[in-house]
Amino acid sequence: MTENEGYTWLDGQLVKNEQAMVPFMTSALHYGLGVFEGIRCYATPRGPAIFRLREHIQRLFESAKILGFQSLPYSEEQVVEACKEVVRANGFDSCYIRPLIFFDSQVKNLNLDVGWARVGIAAWYWGAYLGEEALEKGARMNISSFTRLHPNIMMTKAKITGNYANSVLAKTESARLGFDEAIMLDPQGYVAECTGENLFIVRRGIIYTPGTWAVLEGITRDAIITLARDMGCEVQEAQISRDHLYIADECFVSGTAAEIIPVTEIDHRVIGNGRRGPLTYRLMQAFHNVVRGEDERYQHWLEPVNA
Repeated sequence: MTENEGYTWLDGQLVKNEQAMVPFMTSALHYGLGVFEGIRCYATPRGPAIFRLREHIQRLFESAKILGFQSLPYSEEQVVEACKEVVRANGFDSCYIRPLIFFDSQVKNLNLDVGWARVGIAAWYWGAYLGEEALEKGARMNISSFTRLHPNIMMTKAKITGNYANSVLAKTESARLGFDEAIMLDPQGYVAECTGENLFIVRRGIIYTPGTWAVLEGITRDAIITLARDMGCEVQEAQISRDHLYIADECFVSGTAAEIIPVTEIDHRVIGNGRRGPLTYRLMQAFHNVVRGEDERYQHWLEPVNA
């Protein structure tokens, strides 16, 4: 099936992908006025199931509130069901789901109160975010020259479309320098996150990750912390300096698109022994079992599409 043969849910109904269009003058396009989520659906023994769907939709609505929408045309439950409908309509066993709430207006200004919210949901197949090779050999990263957003300049707890210009600048710079991904520092100079992933390091058996005061509260991040603690690992939220990264025993990143990716080089410095670390591998295996419905303890994280 090609992209144009699939279906998108737009403003309450399924339409063919080629018909899921918005006018050029839509304010969301010109000003970055929208909020979104990235969600993965996995093939499981019980059929396709969406990982932590309700938490993602709750965060979507929280992002809309943070941006300033005063009302939305659909409830959280309606959007949850619409996500399932999109997966079914496209016949996916596994896929990536993209719900988007965006601003539309007939008056072209910078005031959210003179327009209305629209909602769309798309889905497509998306494999390994940085490629299959990165899962085995690890990713090469660098510290970006671009600083992560200050929490009083752009809201860091919301997935606002306009925020991602910051990520695009950093990612493009890193790619042009020959790296796979960028690591961004917060306004105080401590490690924040990557352009679309949360970051973890392992040092002397303890897992450290930046606190949520300056980063997006990642849903996969939360799952990793839970899995690690259930495995008996100590996890600490901490301020991580740039040089902490260089002397880490292991490093990995997590996100919906990325899942878990080991990091084996930062700023031309080899991390650990230059290979995927043992604790990283254990977490990758555990996460793989969870999202594919092979660990009964975490079945509540999976929302069946065909229930």
